[in-house]
Amino acid sequence: MYRLVIGKEMAEKSHQEGYPTKAFGWAARDQSGVLSPFNFSRRATGEKDVAFKVLFCGVCHTDLHMIKNEWGTSSYPVVPGHEIMGQVTAVGSKVEKFKVGDKVGVGYMVGSCHSCDSCHNDLENYCPEMILTSGGKYHDGITTYGGFSDIMIADEHYAVRIPENLPLDSSAPLLCAGITVYSPLRFYGLDKPGMHVGVVGLGGLGHVAVKFAKAMGVKVTVISTSLEKKEEALEHLGAHSFLVSRDPDQMQAAIGTMDGIIDTVSAAHPLFPLIGLLKTQGKLVLVGGPPKPLELPVFPLIMGRKIVGGSSIGGMKETQEMIDFAAENNITADVEVIPMDYVNTAFERLAKADVRYRFVIDVHGLHFIELDTIILIYLTLNRESLSTYQQSS
Repeated sequence: MYRLVIGKEMAEKSHQEGYPTKAFGWAARDQSGVLSPFNFSRRATGEKDVAFKVLFCGVCHTDLHMIKNEWGTSSYPVVPGHEIMGQVTAVGSKVEKFKVGDKVGVGYMVGSCHSCDSCHNDLENYCPEMILTSGGKYHDGITTYGGFSDIMIADEHYAVRIPENLPLDSSAPLLCAGITVYSPLRFYGLDKPGMHVGVVGLGGLGHVAVKFAKAMGVKVTVISTSLEKKEEALEHLGAHSFLVSRDPDQMQAAIGTMDGIIDTVSAAHPLFPLIGLLKTQGKLVLVGGPPKPLELPVFPLIMGRKIVGGSSIGGMKETQEMIDFAAENNITADVEVIPMDYVNTAFERLAKADVRYRFVIDVHGLHFIELDTIILIYLTLNRESLSTYQQSS
């Protein structure tokens, strides 16, 4: 990436408290969802903030919803990205967790109220005032921009320390996909060695769920509509068994065999057959987000004292715990690393489920010339106009 530093003093001030930081990324401007280069400013680095150079950022299906405004909540321009990995370049005066040079990650949220019951119980992810990393609003009304950019600034509370042995590219998806499946395995008690847990769907969430459950000592059965995924589930990911949900004989044979199920599917699908796979007091946990309500049969729940629950990412304490657990057990996502200028193609492929299993953008390998740089190069060649431009800037 080409850079032109105009003044050493200005560059240094950009990372000091009270001075906004110029940033460069890619943004969607409308519901077409097409991303293009975008210059903007990050908020000033506060006393509890960490500023860091973004090195890698995962591409999540939520990003696709946001850039196309499929949930009706997007405010353009949208800079996506909430699986952000980087290296600390500056810290605020009251930062305690990080120092310059540390590896750091930021996931789905960058703020909460700090005063509600959820926040007091380390469940900031359920705070009614949770601030999304991308497409959210800070308390002062300023829009949040995500990790498809060269620089990030975040309150240290919402950043996690990344252990040295975790590669930043393949561990980036853990900040969303990883915590999304780790949290329900822990909370619903599906993490006990010897338990039998089903994982529905073998995509970005599902393949990570298999890895975490196996590391916890759990017997894992992958449940999929596609027989084509059997070899991948058993041979590559090491699942203990594979179940084709469209095969009535297989489903019948598996009735009442599972302690719990993590359902990662975001498309419409029947819950009744999955509930039937549960043992008495078994738990079906939904972490996917189908666009339309699913039909929930009541009597199978009553007669088996079964539970259907949900889960959304995790609080910051648990997210750090998840990252540390991943480092201890060498858990990473299976990723395809791409350059930033491939991102529009990546979103097209993501919409078709044509990825194994997550895209991760090599942000620090950007090869763009920023708009300001182009202007300054032009003006440098036309020196008579340079002083006028500098004064107007």
